[in-house]
Amino acid sequence: MKKLIMIAALASLSACAVYPSSSSSVYHARQTQNEQSVRMGVVESVREVLIDRGQSGVGTVAGAALGGIAAGSNVGGGNGAVAAGILGAVAGGLIGNKIEENATNHKGLEITVRLDNGEMKAITQEADENFRAGDRVRLLSNGRTTRVTH
Repeated sequence: MKKLIMIAALASLSACAVYPSSSSSVYHARQTQNEQSVRMGVVESVREVLIDRGQSGVGTVAGAALGGIAAGSNVGGGNGAVAAGILGAVAGGLIGNKIEENATNHKGLEITVRLDNGEMKAITQEADENFRAGDRVRLLSNGRTTRVTH
């Protein structure tokens, strides 16, 4: 039972993994007090996308461990317990993988902007602001990161 509680705690902590934000409203400490160039433009189009931050595999491993222990320890003994443990591990791994996937994927926007100089730029960021074709926007760039804001 102690093992099951420890694995459940590990699985809970894996949900707390920190992934960098791609929001236009979030600045990391290293991004502050740095000069950014500002370009003005008009939104040409907006397309919804999914931002996949990748998976660490912790969800799959934790789910498999929990499923294997829960199923194996609740079914008799011998070969039946082993078979149940294997099936529980597979099912738990699939469920843990899906939970981690849902936690790491975020709605995003691909925003195409026609700059005042006529250039077209497309920037993908989290869907934390509403943009529509025709909106007047600013592109803030530091040479590596560009964000679109109103």
